[in-house]
Amino acid sequence: MVIPVSDTERRPGARKDARRNRERIIEAATRAFTTGPDPVKIETIAHEAGVGVGTLYRNFPSREALVEEVYRSELTRLSALAPTLLADHSPPEALREWMRRYQEFVATKHGMAEALRAVIASGAITSGNTREHLNGAIATLLEAGRADGTLRTDIHPPDVSASMAGIMLAAADVDQASRMLQLLVDGLLARDSP
Repeated sequence: MVIPVSDTERRPGARKDARRNRERIIEAATRAFTTGPDPVKIETIAHEAGVGVGTLYRNFPSREALVEEVYRSELTRLSALAPTLLADHSPPEALREWMRRYQEFVATKHGMAEALRAVIASGAITSGNTREHLNGAIATLLEAGRADGTLRTDIHPPDVSASMAGIMLAAADVDQASRMLQLLVDGLLARDSP
């Protein structure tokens, strides 16, 4: 499907407007995928973003392209959050909050499950890439806890990310997942840490 460029998009400030539209689409899609039905209608996302369906399709030519971008955006945001949390919290508390955000990240997949499976099957998103991002953030949090003595020194980031994934798969509901993630953090505390 070819959608012609409008006169509005040809004007001098169009690039800034186009970037803003793209960001609004990603934000609206993230909200819709988190709280909406599966599958979420593209028209609903466009409406929530305040753009036309044509603008959405100019930015994301397919549902899979939009799902991929939402997934990558959320993964990048989650991964970059570790240093920010450490600036405001002790390493154990930063790790607890980061895991809570991880739980929210997993929840964003609910409304895009079908399309996400197609994106993963295409190879555009790999579990290795996801683990690499998560392990980097976990390493940052663990290193801070090792440095101040609040977290164990014998823990490896891949073990933590695998444990988190297992919890999210095995938990019966959100409340149980939250409790299990808290147990995981408790198991990472140094023996003499509060």
